[in-house]
Amino acid sequence: MAETLHFPKDLVALAERVIAENKAAGRTVAVAESCTGGLVCAALTEIPGSSAVLDRGFVTYSNEAKQELLGVQSDIIEAFGAVSPATAWAMAQGAIKHSNADVAVAVSGIAGPDGGTAMKPVGTVVFALAIRDDDEVNAEQKLIEGATRSEIRHQAAIVALEMLLP
Repeated sequence: MAETLHFPKDLVALAERVIAENKAAGRTVAVAESCTGGLVCAALTEIPGSSAVLDRGFVTYSNEAKQELLGVQSDIIEAFGAVSPATAWAMAQGAIKHSNADVAVAVSGIAGPDGGTAMKPVGTVVFALAIRDDDEVNAEQKLIEGATRSEIRHQAAIVALEMLLP
């Protein structure tokens, strides 16, 4: 008998809402992930019928991947860092540009246990939402309190899924 992955119940419940509500709204979504490493996409694809809503996901962990797959300009990353609202916004815009989705969410952050600084401590995560044909900037930086890397990634995935609700 094959063993299945056990996703946290809160992630699955929220992913179910994202799929159902976007399907009802006739919207498709794309995801651009860095620190969550595909967790948001994986939660969405746990849901039967997700193919009607999820267009694609980009896991752009390295700066090079952000530039090559999403078209994030190197000067944005150099000026503001990979973990910045500017980079998250560029990632979300890139996900829209390189997909057929109506909306895209991007997430980038420092999940730890290393990599934090005084200005951007471990748990600093940035999120952005892009809507096709809308240039409004919907980007924010949060400090996610988590004792472990796994907890920070989990909470970041929750925030990203919430942003995909219509």
